[in-house]
Amino acid sequence: MPSDTLDAVLAEIRACRVCVEHPLGKPLPHEPRPVLHVGPRSRILIAGQAPGTKVHASGRSFDDASGKRLRDWLGIDADTFYDAERISIAAMGFCFPGQDAKGGDLPPRRECASLWHDRLFAARKPFELVVAVGAASQAYHLKRLGLERFAAGGLTERVERWREIWDARETPRIVPLPHPSWRNTGWLKRHPWFEAELVPVLRAEVARLLG
Repeated sequence: MPSDTLDAVLAEIRACRVCVEHPLGKPLPHEPRPVLHVGPRSRILIAGQAPGTKVHASGRSFDDASGKRLRDWLGIDADTFYDAERISIAAMGFCFPGQDAKGGDLPPRRECASLWHDRLFAARKPFELVVAVGAASQAYHLKRLGLERFAAGGLTERVERWREIWDARETPRIVPLPHPSWRNTGWLKRHPWFEAELVPVLRAEVARLLG
């Protein structure tokens, strides 16, 4: 079979209704709206968890307060962040998965990774930097990039080992981040080294790749 083209894979993802018609578990609580921004020439990938309610409504990834914090960590403005020719954004779940009984967002749907992610990343040249936001994206991309030894353990352990992960390969580099949600403000206060040590290195690399 011929290799997928990026445009073909993106079109299939945006038309996907698997979580409604053939779900692996409980169906989506709403109509599907896959959200991703992937260009053929961008050198940086932002790999998140899954859209929330605001992103589901707008169709723009990280279109909320967490996005402002993430862009601050990256040292870029919104115009750069949403320019898919410069930065690609592809979460582990492309559709908003719904909320639990306490009002928190559910984990990314399993269907997305099994159906789309390997095809998506095989359809374009490799990224030079993968910013892995949250546990699900870290586990997938560390394994995809041959760094399985870092995939075990919790999110805090992986972020604490960011320098080891950073130095493990020259390209693509991968940097693990906590989710920039307000819910993690306490985590950031308990781990001041994150913004003092990791964030400056991340900003410098993003600036270098953006030229």
